[in-house]
Parts: sequence; C-alpha cells; structure tokens
Amino acid sequence: MPVIDKERPVLVTGASGYIASWIVRFLLEEGHTVHATVRDQSKTEKVAHLTEIASRESGQLRLFEADLLKTGSFSEAMEGCALVIHTASPFQLNTKDPQRSLIDPALKGTRNVLETAKQTPGVQRVVLTSSVAAIYGDAIELESAPGQIFTEEQWNESSSLQHQPYSYSKTVAEREAWKIAGTQPEWDLVVINPSFVMGPSLSQRVDGASAQFMQSMGNGQFKAGAPDLYFGVVDVREVARAHLLAGFLPEAEGRHILVASAHSVLEMGTMLREAPGGQYPFPKKKLPNFLLYLFGPFQGFSWKYLRRNLGYPLRFNNRKSRAKLGLKYRPVAETLREHIQQLDEDGLL
Repeated sequence: MPVIDKERPVLVTGASGYIASWIVRFLLEEGHTVHATVRDQSKTEKVAHLTEIASRESGQLRLFEADLLKTGSFSEAMEGCALVIHTASPFQLNTKDPQRSLIDPALKGTRNVLETAKQTPGVQRVVLTSSVAAIYGDAIELESAPGQIFTEEQWNESSSLQHQPYSYSKTVAEREAWKIAGTQPEWDLVVINPSFVMGPSLSQRVDGASAQFMQSMGNGQFKAGAPDLYFGVVDVREVARAHLLAGFLPEAEGRHILVASAHSVLEMGTMLREAPGGQYPFPKKKLPNFLLYLFGPFQGFSWKYLRRNLGYPLRFNNRKSRAKLGLKYRPVAETLREHIQQLDEDGLL
C-alpha cells in the first residue's frame, strides 16, 4: 500500500488519446508534472490541445517520443516518475490485420512499458487502462455469469484472434500486466476496466471507435433502425478521474469495472433525440434481426458475433469503483448529449 510521491512526475503513455488527454488535463489542473509520450512529436496538431491546456494550468507538461513496439523507448520518459499510467493501446473494431494492428501493440506495448518500470528506480505504482472486454467477450456470457451480472472476478475466455480480436487484445495485455507485476516487489499494479467510453473529446480526432459511433448516430447511419445491441456506457471524464484515484489512493488495488449503466443502441438514440438540439436523424426503431444477418457481414459483423450479442442485455457491478475509488457517475444521457454537442461545435458531424 504505497503512498505515492505527488511531487514527482507522472508518466502518461499515449497521451494524445481520447482518455489520456483528459487524464493529462486533470493532472495539470492539480499541479502535477506530466511526462507525456506520443508516437511522433513532429505531428504538432495531435498534441496542440495538450500544449494549450498546459499553457493555462499550474502543472508542467513534458513531451517524449516513444514507440510501443520499440524496446526501451519509454526509459527516458519514465525516469524520475513515481506513477506510470499506461493508456496507449489501439481501439479499432474492424481491422484486416488484427495481429499487427491490435494484438502486437496491446500485448508487446504493455510488456515494454511494464518491463521498463521494473528497470526504473523509484516507480511505485502502475495504472493500466484495460477494458470490460477483458472481463467478457460476448453478451450471451451474462447468462452463465454468477448472479447474471459481470464482476471483476471474471475473465474473457471466449475471444480470439478470429473472434472479437479487440477484446482478445485487451485480455492478453491485462493478463500479461498481472504476470509481470507479480515478478517484482517495487511497484504495485491497479487496473481500470471501462465499458464503452463516451463523452466530449478534448481534440478533434475522429479516428477512435467512440467518435465514429457518435458520428454514425448523428449522420443517419441508423435512421432505418438500430441494431439490437447493448453496451455498458461510461463518461470519459469519469474514466480519467478513476485513473487519478487509482494512482494516488494508497489503498487502491486490483481491477475496477467502470460502467454508469448499460443501454441498447436504440435507447441511446432516444436519449439523444430527446436532448436539446436533437435535430439529427437518430434512430427511432429497432432494425429487424434478419436484416443484420443479411447485411451485417458486409459491415464487419460476423454471424457468430450477431448470434452471441443481438438481443442480449448487459448488467455490470460497478460497486468497487464507487466504494473503493469514490467514483461518482453522471447520467448517460448527459454524457451522450455533451458528446454530440462537442462533435457538432467542432464541425465533425
């Protein structure tokens, strides 16, 4: 139960990402020195929002270049840090080469960062961004879960390179993290397992699944009807706050499911339609399942995925995040409304 030295820098990997940007912002607001890693410092447009935040906050921002697949590339950024927050991992649902684009960066990147932590004097804690995807693979698994609710005790054992490769990447990366943490006594590992992360972005990037989903909601892709799929939803600001709490609370330990509540795509569309300015063509009805089976494969939905996820509601136990981290969740309707508003204001719809 280490007391983390708040005077020393905090390393945030993948700092320009959706969740990481909010983590960096909160750290800078609290006056911390942040060592932020990015893949390419010359792409100044990708870090402009971070340098702008740093210019008005009391904390200090230092940018470092690092590559998930390059051994030792995190050494300089980690030097002197007491807390390491490892968020860097790709989130893509449709990819032609999941081994190269998902598994390798997630697994080898986690191994790279945590092995560097083993060799860096003074690291006291590592916080890893995992996912509920490391807890379950398909919604049908809820039927066999104890009490028909997903908890931190469960692990995803159904995903593979061929089926749900993103979920598989998060599972193998988190398992590797716990394995490496167990090989040394210098630092402890705390894991954050968020569900589908939504809410306003600090940048105008739309290459992530969250922004792309909201664009689909707003541009009429589901106008004919929403697929009968369910997701746990959590606000990006709660996820970022949870990383700070997991980092600095001495008693924080283990895994933490982060879910405000679970909803179908249609329920999310209804929340958006009822919000002020809900003028976009949000879905008003369910899409018949047979149409998804007919056209789903052309949109990246395999029949196996549809068979194991269509029409299966989800339930998650978020008690640990509330009781142990003290996290408070805002309503999902507020999260969705502010996300679509941000995309609208940034001209991204």
